Amino acid sequence: MTKRIAMWSGPRNLSTAMMYSFGARGDCAVWDEPFYAAYLKATGIDHPMRDEIIAAHDADPGSVAVACRGATPDGQPIFYQKHMTLHMIDGFDRSFMRDCTNVFLIRHPARVVASYAKKREGPTLDDIGFVQQEQLFDEVSGWMGTLPVVIDSDDIRANPEGMLRALCAAIDIPFTPNMLRWPAGGHASDGVWAPHWYGAVHRSTGFEAPEGPLPALSDGYQALADRALPYYQRLAALRLKP
Repeated sequence: MTKRIAMWSGPRNLSTAMMYSFGARGDCAVWDEPFYAAYLKATGIDHPMRDEIIAAHDADPGSVAVACRGATPDGQPIFYQKHMTLHMIDGFDRSFMRDCTNVFLIRHPARVVASYAKKREGPTLDDIGFVQQEQLFDEVSGWMGTLPVVIDSDDIRANPEGMLRALCAAIDIPFTPNMLRWPAGGHASDGVWAPHWYGAVHRSTGFEAPEGPLPALSDGYQALADRALPYYQRLAALRLKP
């Protein structure tokens, strides 16, 4: 029986490193942001490499949703899907989520804003996914009748093995030490957008050391982080502990 894991985060949330971690297991296929092309085509939003993304990836949200609940690539028993919360716009089929174990990956908004702004200037609250993450969390909680797993990127970087063990136990898969290391240079399942967004993680071979104090932000970016903070704090209060 296939285990489908839908990992929901905003951008710059350690999401690519987590995908590499699961991809290193040896029993897990991974899918990088399945709905990205469909999101760009449906919204008309301008992102780096927009045309290349739409050309290279499936931009039909219906067929993407079918594939999310379909056969696992390469017949692997685990299918890890790295999803961006902002990609699940109104009208996209979310029924596939009921066939997945949904996990919510969070990061402090000050860190998200500082990292995102280095790659794409002038982000808005919609761009960083915190509001959408809370909405999806509530939606999943409603039909599950219980709270889905929340995991904080700061906790993962502070204690990679402890947090990954706790995560695997919470979603009922075995932990393997393979999750702690991966080859430098990216993953075969990277989206075509990887050259723009994934430079640091391509140089990595494992989770980076814990981060220091929160970054100093300009007034406009600090205001954006402040708007996102209540959404983060709500889920952070429910986060998994090692």
